[in-house]
Amino acid sequence: MTLKNYTMGQIFSLLIGPAVLETLQMMLFSGILSVVFGFVVGVVLVVTEKNGLWPNPVLHRVLDIIVNIIRSFPFIILMISIIPLTRLIAGSSIGIRAAIVPLTVAATPFMGRIFQNSLQEVDPALIEAAKSFGASKIQIVFKIMLSEAVPSLTSGLCLGIINLLGATAMAGTIGAGGLGAIALTYGYQNFNMKIMYTVCVILVILVALIQYFGDWIYKKLK
Repeated sequence: MTLKNYTMGQIFSLLIGPAVLETLQMMLFSGILSVVFGFVVGVVLVVTEKNGLWPNPVLHRVLDIIVNIIRSFPFIILMISIIPLTRLIAGSSIGIRAAIVPLTVAATPFMGRIFQNSLQEVDPALIEAAKSFGASKIQIVFKIMLSEAVPSLTSGLCLGIINLLGATAMAGTIGAGGLGAIALTYGYQNFNMKIMYTVCVILVILVALIQYFGDWIYKKLK
C-alpha cells in the first residue's frame, strides 16, 4: 500500500485509527486475563509461604521458580517460543486473538508479583486480630488482606498495564497488528518518519492517560 498520495488525515483514518483500537483490544483482554491469573498466582505465593495461612514450601518454591523463569524471557523471545501453544489455543499465530495468548503469559507473572508484594505489605497485626475474632482464612484473604492492599495494588497494576501496552507494540512486529505493526511496516520499513513518530506520540499519550487515571484512583483510595 503506497501512501504518497494520502493526507495525514486519511492515513490516520485508514491505518492509525484502527491500529489504536486493535492495540486497546489486545491490552484490554490480555490485561483482564493477566490480572485474574496474576491474582491467583500472587495469593497462592503469599498464603503458601513459611508464615502464610496455608504454609506449603514445595508449592511455594515451585511456583516461585516458574514465575521467575517466565519473567526472565524478553517478551519478543517468549512470544516466538510459545507459538505452538498460541496456535493450539487461538488457532493461529497472527492477529489480535493470537497476540492475547503470549501477552497474557508474559504479563501474568508480573501481575502475580504485584499482588504478592502488595499483600505482603499488609500489617500482620490485622491478620492476627482477624484470626482472634474467628475469621476464616478465606475471609482474611478477601476481606482483610485484599481490602488493605487496594491502594498499593492500584499503583502496581497501573505500572503493569503500562508495561503491557509496550508489549502490545512489540507483538505488532510479528503479525499481531496494532500500533507496533503500523510503526514498523508503514513507518520504519517505508522510511515514513511521520507515521512512525505519530505512533510514538500516540503511545506516549496512552501511557500518560493510564498513569493519570491510575494516580487519580490511587489518591481516591489512599
